[in-house]
Amino acid sequence: MRLSAKQWIQVILSLLVAVWIFWYLYKDIKMDSLVNALQQASIFYILLSVVISVIGYWLRAWRWRLLIKTATEQPPSTLRTFWGLMGGYLANLLVPRAGEVARCGYLKKTDNLQMGNLLGTVILERTVDLVFMMLVISLAFVTESGTFLNLISELVSLNALKQSFLGAAPIIIGALIVTGLVITALLKKYRDSSIIQKGQHFIRDILTGLKSVRKVDNQIGFWGSSVLIWIVYFLMMYFVAIAIPSTANLTATSVLMVMVMGSIGMIAPVQGGIGTFHALVAFILMTYGLTEEEGKIFAVIVHSSQVLTVMAVGLVSLAVLVKLTNSKQPQTAP
Repeated sequence: MRLSAKQWIQVILSLLVAVWIFWYLYKDIKMDSLVNALQQASIFYILLSVVISVIGYWLRAWRWRLLIKTATEQPPSTLRTFWGLMGGYLANLLVPRAGEVARCGYLKKTDNLQMGNLLGTVILERTVDLVFMMLVISLAFVTESGTFLNLISELVSLNALKQSFLGAAPIIIGALIVTGLVITALLKKYRDSSIIQKGQHFIRDILTGLKSVRKVDNQIGFWGSSVLIWIVYFLMMYFVAIAIPSTANLTATSVLMVMVMGSIGMIAPVQGGIGTFHALVAFILMTYGLTEEEGKIFAVIVHSSQVLTVMAVGLVSLAVLVKLTNSKQPQTAP
């Protein structure tokens, strides 16, 4: 995937921001503290967390294949979608949000599938993930309502937020109306241009992908795997919590809250959630009585184990891509 000069600037700036946040968080943490924490931790449970996470990636690849299967008569195998998925995660470590396009490009090269349809399935998949994330946040709110309300009150003033929104509402509504009118006028004026036609064709491909969920043959498998993916995320975090003495006594609902904060941190437009993940996880752990140092060490162990896993499996996926493109003999599942 080639980037323009502007995109390279955005990538470099996001990386600098991530590095600065990470440095600011850990500048006072001594390496000896991290080494001691690792020595005291259970390597068995950390490795179990890694294995569980790989199972989660496989479930995600299997679910993605269910969507792709609705858009093509010869869908790739689950193994092929797994390699594409991991290649996408590897791309996310380099360029924020590039993974969605990268994994579609992977399958386009190996199985000659349409990018528009693939992107449609990815958008749908992300939409489903967002819905489940909201459900998980709601579950965390129910089980840890006291902690959740304290966090909201500390992070934002609800009254100030309400007043700001009410004051800006007319401007926002007016801007949306003007923008809509301008876009409509431009589309009418240039509707016969090749660029508009290509764009319309591309949008139709994406909409075809978005409709895929209704055509999924295995509805139970699709929604069941969507639930299991989040259970896997929880278990991944829970096993690392068990592995480290300072977090071993956390309750399951506390770990759920930590997982929610970590998931929010991963949404930030920085490479691999570097810095933002660590900041939010350490912050929530401090509300459960851990010291700042203990919270930051837990965060770096969880994040590093996953980054190393993505790097290792992602590099293997690149090797598979090279082999497949060189042989030019894509395989499809029966």
